[in-house]
Amino acid sequence: MQTNKQTAASPLPREGAGVGRKVVVAFSGGLDTSYTVMKLAQDGWEVYAACANTGGFSPEQLKTNEENAYKLGAVKYVTLDVTQEYYAKSLKYMIFGNVLRNNCYPISVSSERIFQAIAIARYANEIGADAIAHGSTGAGNDQIRFDMTFLVMAPGVEIITLTRDQALSRQEEVDYLNEHGFYADFTKLKYSYNVGIWGTSICGGELLDPTQGLPEEAYLKHVTAKEEETELRIEFKEGEIVAVNGEKFDDKIKAIQKIEEIGASYAIGRDCNVGDTIIGIKGRVGFEAAAPMLIIEAHRLLEKSTLSKWQQYWKDQMANWYGMFLHESQYLEPVMPDMEAFLQSSQRHVNGTAILKLRPYSFQTVGVDSDDDLTKSKLGEYGEMQHGWTAQDAKGFIKLTSTPLRVYYGMHPDEER
Repeated sequence: MQTNKQTAASPLPREGAGVGRKVVVAFSGGLDTSYTVMKLAQDGWEVYAACANTGGFSPEQLKTNEENAYKLGAVKYVTLDVTQEYYAKSLKYMIFGNVLRNNCYPISVSSERIFQAIAIARYANEIGADAIAHGSTGAGNDQIRFDMTFLVMAPGVEIITLTRDQALSRQEEVDYLNEHGFYADFTKLKYSYNVGIWGTSICGGELLDPTQGLPEEAYLKHVTAKEEETELRIEFKEGEIVAVNGEKFDDKIKAIQKIEEIGASYAIGRDCNVGDTIIGIKGRVGFEAAAPMLIIEAHRLLEKSTLSKWQQYWKDQMANWYGMFLHESQYLEPVMPDMEAFLQSSQRHVNGTAILKLRPYSFQTVGVDSDDDLTKSKLGEYGEMQHGWTAQDAKGFIKLTSTPLRVYYGMHPDEER
């Protein structure tokens, strides 16, 4: 029996190497993690199947996961619900920062995985696990997000990745499960989906051809709204959602779900993103994210009227870095709380209601209603009338502002632009 715990991903565990040892499997219910649970159980491990839910699993799915985990040989199954923690420690700041990867993609999967990994590591420490296993492949970002988090949060615990290390085909995994009495529909679909509170990512199919986009049937949500257009009013207090169309929400997750329900009925938030993976290759992903896109644009609209010019400028720079660090599996980097403190402070006057107009597949911003609206200043109205300065003041300001340029071109009169 192996007695020294390892601090990095281990080689393939020997058959029987797990006898008397505890392993926590990050269990999603899919083929790879189902195979992992059964194979480790067959090798003698005490398998604890843990499903970390950040809002993407329905109660029915969680119930099925529990039933299947025990059929596969787990000695215990747990659902680790970290949805509220995910909002409080990540989603909130992504809204504050209007974070969109490549000005396009709401960072959903990458931020979810970090909190799932933290929950799994925390649980492994609680039960004194000898190892943690997950079903990531060797080609994607998730292996990095899981492994890095486990190495930091559960030091000394062995990391097992059968899918990555054994390089088995899907059919070999299915055959193994069937041979040991477990049957489920693991048919490889044309598209793979990752459903979460902050959007659904879509991979495969036409996305493998850079000249094509996703067809209608690739999306999970379609136009069901009866009205051709509708108005959506999102009220914020210090940057956080407090009401949707007049309905008050103390639970921010339920507010997000309400906006998703409304926006998804118009099939809003569809797009494709080409981005850089952590390991250095480019990847293409489709997504549908009605709530994130509507919330971010509503929040951005309100900020245009309630923040100063330089607050907006520096917040955009900070938010871009914050989103990059989340994507690159750097949530635990010590600078992250510093950036969060800046983002939090920037929201002290972001109060009021943003008004949007929704139509099938699109939406537009309409306006804001806020007591903190800086366009209501009595000093002047843009393009209309000034009250806080005279015409002579204006001309003097313009002359002073032009001074550096007048100095430069006075010294270089022949320079052309």
